[in-house]
Amino acid sequence: MTMAAKQEKLTALFAAAGVIPVLTIERLEDAVPLAKALVGGGVRTLEVTLRTKVAVEAAKAIIAEVPEAIVGIGTILSPGDLARAAALGAKFGISPGLTPELLQAAGASELPFAPGIATASELMQALAHGFEVVKFFPAEQAGGIKALRALAGPFSNARFCPTGGIGEANVGTWLAEPNVIAAGGSWLCPASEVRSGNWARITAICEQTMRSLKAA
Repeated sequence: MTMAAKQEKLTALFAAAGVIPVLTIERLEDAVPLAKALVGGGVRTLEVTLRTKVAVEAAKAIIAEVPEAIVGIGTILSPGDLARAAALGAKFGISPGLTPELLQAAGASELPFAPGIATASELMQALAHGFEVVKFFPAEQAGGIKALRALAGPFSNARFCPTGGIGEANVGTWLAEPNVIAAGGSWLCPASEVRSGNWARITAICEQTMRSLKAA
């Protein structure tokens, strides 16, 4: 698959999703019910982060047992992480930042990938390697919407998935920006609700978010 084709596929996937929950799964037994709760609330595209010891097995379980979910792998920090994500059968990969080695590996991989950027220089590196779809992270802490609008001037072809400091109260504002195709965050699956197994509450949060975005 060409770089252009991979970027087109990622753009379509993110645009269809609108919101992408960022999942940090601590207990393997939570993986499948959490994914089912999210999908039940209308949120199908999920980012399983490689932040815990059970992350890989959790992603495997979701892919195997929740076919309605579109599973991506986040917190990709190295070419090795990228290779593991591809081997799992993930639909996309996403990173909080970038390195030359990671960009090179992602360019050679068949896995659609969005590198993380926080500055103009990092965005220039991503674009130079053919990555027009990027993660803006940490979005609020890196200057928020004002920073994103400033980047839109010299980099009009870039498309963003902001993550970091985004929640129910401001996700609609972010998604209203013309260069934003999706937004990520953990507000859709609060850690306290995951720990208590309150899957119905997570479904309700997702339903409320999706209703609000449709109304907007």
